Amino acid sequence: MILLLALLIGIVAGLRAMTAPAAISWAAHLGWLHLGDSWLAFLGYAFTPWIFTALAIVELVTDQLPSTPSRKVPVQFGARIVMGALCGAAVGISGGWALGGVAAGAIGAVIGTLAGAEIRGRLASSFGQDRPAAIIEDVVAIVAAFLIVAALP
Repeated sequence: MILLLALLIGIVAGLRAMTAPAAISWAAHLGWLHLGDSWLAFLGYAFTPWIFTALAIVELVTDQLPSTPSRKVPVQFGARIVMGALCGAAVGISGGWALGGVAAGAIGAVIGTLAGAEIRGRLASSFGQDRPAAIIEDVVAIVAAFLIVAALP
């Protein structure tokens, strides 16, 4: 179950790079995710969830801009993999599967990045514009992130 949740939070990171760490950070801060004294304990510190939430909001806004590069360019893709691995590691640590969580989160981020781009492109084509597709993707990422952290053991 832990590795599945790590994979799923990685998929969220592939959709929205900062939504996943914001959700994980809130889960750690609220005591839903137990990171103990691990190297990721900082995710539960008092200001960390607020910082990631601000970054997630900025990402939601900038994603709507026509000048925003594709999620598949190396920097964007790399950031999503790193965030997926980080969030997967946090989920993995809580269940004693840190390295498995890293791998599952990174794989999930690749899946989320590529599948998200494809599905959003198809939705945008059917709507005749990108904004409704982007908003749907935002909602899916936010709801999925909440459901994933709510399912943490």
